[in-house]
Amino acid sequence: MKALLEHLPALLPLATEWAQEQEASILASGEPLSEQGLADARTVGVIHPEKIRLLKVTSVPSPTHPLLIQAGETVGLISPHSSGLTAGYGIFIREDCWGSRRLIAHECVHCAQYERLGGIENFLTQYLRQCIEFGYLGAPLEQEAVDKENRVFE
Repeated sequence: MKALLEHLPALLPLATEWAQEQEASILASGEPLSEQGLADARTVGVIHPEKIRLLKVTSVPSPTHPLLIQAGETVGLISPHSSGLTAGYGIFIREDCWGSRRLIAHECVHCAQYERLGGIENFLTQYLRQCIEFGYLGAPLEQEAVDKENRVFE
């Protein structure tokens, strides 16, 4: 993981560009949140839930750049088992998870984090560093998403 941390300056621009492309694609063809989704997004801290769009996919897309693929596999960010992924206000939802209120709430926490941290590049700077240092499940931003997702259902 230390080697991956050393590659972070090279990874960030690639990851940022990829995430910006994904967000644009989702915003162009995704669906807005339902009334329940809007309420849940507000509950988890999203300032502008009306901007969020969901896109149903067969599988969550993975980056194609070799460095991003390697980093993602090492940290466990994106796999064939990924059920959702957030890029700014765009959220991919795997089709067999479509309609999962819990998953959507979790991904909305990431939207709130993008807002709070000032956008894609700033979010990824912190998120990727945390995933490298603590592992995907141990990353503080990921832990926050799990905690706030769980609060929606308390």
